[in-house]
Order: sequence, then C-alpha cells, then structure tokens
Amino acid sequence: MMNIYQHFRDDEQIFIDQVLDWVGQVENYYAPYLTPFLNPRELFIVQSLVGQYDEIELSTFGGHEDAEQVRAFIHPPYYQPTEDDYEITLVEINYPTKFAELSHGQIMGTILGAGIVRDTLGDIITDGERWQVFIDSNMKNFLFLHVERVGRTNVQLEEFPLNESIHSLDKWEIEEIVVASLRIDVVLARALNVSRNRAKTFINESKIKLNWVEIERVDIEVVEHDILSIRGFGRIQIRETKGTTRKDNLVLEIGRIDRNK
Repeated sequence: MMNIYQHFRDDEQIFIDQVLDWVGQVENYYAPYLTPFLNPRELFIVQSLVGQYDEIELSTFGGHEDAEQVRAFIHPPYYQPTEDDYEITLVEINYPTKFAELSHGQIMGTILGAGIVRDTLGDIITDGERWQVFIDSNMKNFLFLHVERVGRTNVQLEEFPLNESIHSLDKWEIEEIVVASLRIDVVLARALNVSRNRAKTFINESKIKLNWVEIERVDIEVVEHDILSIRGFGRIQIRETKGTTRKDNLVLEIGRIDRNK
C-alpha cells in the first residue's frame, strides 16, 4: 500500500487517504461503512483500494438501475446490505409543466445554493417533463425546508418510493476518438469537434468541470472514469484507453450526453 499514490493523480491523494480510513474502520471494527455519493472516478478509486483486501467486500447502489452517482457500502463478508442500508431518498420536483421548464443546471444550482453538500446528492433525472432527485435520507428534511423555488419557478417537493423512479432520458452515446495526448484541452477539442484554442477558452471562462469540480488549468491530464461537464454541450465520460495508432496517438472510448441546456 505504500506506493498506492503512484497509480492516481496527485490531487486524488486526499480522497485516497479518506477511502483508506473507511476501509480501516471496517477492518478494525468488523462493521460496515456507508460512503457519501461517489462519482464514477471516485467509485473506481474505492473499488481499486477495497479490491486489495480479502476480508472486505464492496456493494453499490444509487437509487435506480442506471445510477451515475452511487453510494458504496464497504462491509465484511457476513453482511449483505439491503436498499434501506444505503439511506437514499427519492424526491420529485412538482412544478407547473404547462408554463415553465426546468433544467438540470437550475436544479443542481438551487440545491447546492441551499447549502446541501455535493456528496449528499445523487442523480438528478428527467423523462422530459418530470424531474426527480436522489438524496442522502439524512438531508431530506433540510431539502424540503429550504427549496421552494427553482429559478423563478415555484416548486413543491414530494417523496416517492425508490421503485417509482422515472426512466431517465440521459443515455450515454459511446464512440471512439483519437487524440495526441490526454491533456484535457486536447481531449475536449477532439470530443467536441472544436479547435484546441476554443477548448482552452472554455476552460478559461470557467465552463468546464472535471468530476463536478471547476478547473482552471488546461494541462490537466484526464484518466479513465473521469466525467467532463461542459456548459452548453453536456457531459463526456472517459471510459477506456483502447490502445494506440501507428502514429502513437491514443484511441479513447468515450461516452457522451448532449444536454444542450
């Protein structure tokens, strides 16, 4: 475990230490531990670390079948978690659909602006009209108390059973791209079919988030399971490095969600 950091980015070391602390609690007390909501990159790190322990297992759940943000349940082999163990609540946002439209960005901004921490919030999904949010059950009352409007639209929140979640319109479209390097500006330019200068402008104008964190540097290298959120374009997931071409360029498999909102 001494050299575990070399397999990850420098800025991920704090999270790695946190995961090792979670695992240590399970190992020392032989009792399960429930994590906050994890993005795909964080989940990959957790899976990589937990996989090195023979007597510790990992289960995940995000509230619905295709969840992107999930909670991990780190537990001894004897423990078999149920849905209730993940402490996830499904909330529907009711609003006047004939007179208003909501967007993912508006809802996210409203919830975070109310003081809810990102890792207590799961997926925000829509079927084109209805909107639902998955949230840490411990934050449910706070959400109901502090969110009455999204943008200029009055809303009412209603709790639903998890098995009544809607089918999300967001589906990853899978494709392959060829890039000269894993620098974020290079990958963005190729994935969005824009110039590299324009990709740099997006970053400089604070339009890009890496794993839901706003970035300012154009020389960051992306890795597998990273999620890039691009205002006005949607999201890109770095799924897998497939190999290299004859000219030593990299072949990446990416997922794309074009929200354009």
